[in-house]
Order: sequence, then C-alpha cells, then structure tokens
Amino acid sequence: MREPSAASGAVSSNLLFQKSAVWSPMVVDLNGNKLEGDKKPSSDLPTHVELYKCFPEIGAIVHTHSQYATSFAQARKPICCYGTTHADHFHGVIPVTCDLNQEEIERDYELNTGKAIVRALREQGIKALEVPACLVASHGPFVWGASAEEALENAIALEEIAKMNLNVLLLNPKIQQIGQNLLDKHFYRKHGETAYYGQEK
Repeated sequence: MREPSAASGAVSSNLLFQKSAVWSPMVVDLNGNKLEGDKKPSSDLPTHVELYKCFPEIGAIVHTHSQYATSFAQARKPICCYGTTHADHFHGVIPVTCDLNQEEIERDYELNTGKAIVRALREQGIKALEVPACLVASHGPFVWGASAEEALENAIALEEIAKMNLNVLLLNPKIQQIGQNLLDKHFYRKHGETAYYGQEK
C-alpha cells in the first residue's frame, strides 16, 4: 500500500498469518529501494511500483489467484457487466491484458506485467478508480483502491462477480451487458461527488 507521503509503499507476499502474528511489511520507495523492514519485498514489487507511478490515485493493490477471477484471466476473457452487483463496484468491463511476448517474459517480467496493466487501462480509456481491477492474461487479477480497505473490498467483490458471470453465461450464453444508464446509476450512486447510497462516512 502507498504511504501517505506517496513517496514510499509497503509490499509483502507469501506470509502466513496467525491470530497472534504481527504484520511486518517491507517499506520501499517508488524506485523499489528498501527503506524499512527485515523481510524481502514481494517478487511482484515492480508490478506494484509501476501502477503506483502511473496512477497516483491508487492507495493500495491486492493481487490474488482467486478461483473464478483467475479462471477468466487464464481464459483471457474480460469480465463483462451483466448486472447491478458488478455496477455497484466497477464502472464497466474488467479488462484483460494482452499476452506478454517472449522478451517481456524473459526480461523484467514483473515490470512488464505492470506495463501491460497500464496499457490495458489506457488503451480502453479506463479510469483507475472507476474500474479498479485488471486481469493479467494467463495469470490472475490485480485489484486496487484508494485505501487498503477499499482494495480488499474490491478484490472480494471481483471474485464474487466473476463467479456470478460464469453462472450467467452458463444460463444464457447470448446475454447482453446492462445498459449504460443502469450502469451509471448504480456506480455513481455509490461513488463520486453525487453518491447518496448507504450511510455517511
């Protein structure tokens, strides 16, 4: 997650937590240089750093290999918006990246993964906090938010939406995406300056 100064962030991976465990993250700057911590940073650090650099509005990133969202990623299929549950969290299709080529895989793989995510969003005109997720082809989802709490919530929502999408496509393979008016209504009533859904924070 990004530190409030926006000059550093914390990234850890492969940590098993028990109830008594205390999280001791590795703190790095936005060039990937170690600032604090006694653990190794995640091997995906260059991916995270690239996203933080390109999208300053991102406050935290969650990378999972959750079953349903990863299934869409490995099938190289975007997650389309078929209903209002999706629209409550994501303002449109969850994109999937292009495949990395051999050189991108063999040299700076993690950095090139980040660049592929950035490219997918920018080529489709997607705002990072309006569709806070991207599927990396043959790999899995990267999800983010303005805060760590929001990023985790989005990751959970993405997995549930992916599961629902698979069921919807099984029931009706010819289903069309919901209309733009309904998509806009559900997204903007929960997000942005005109949001009115739920309790005041």
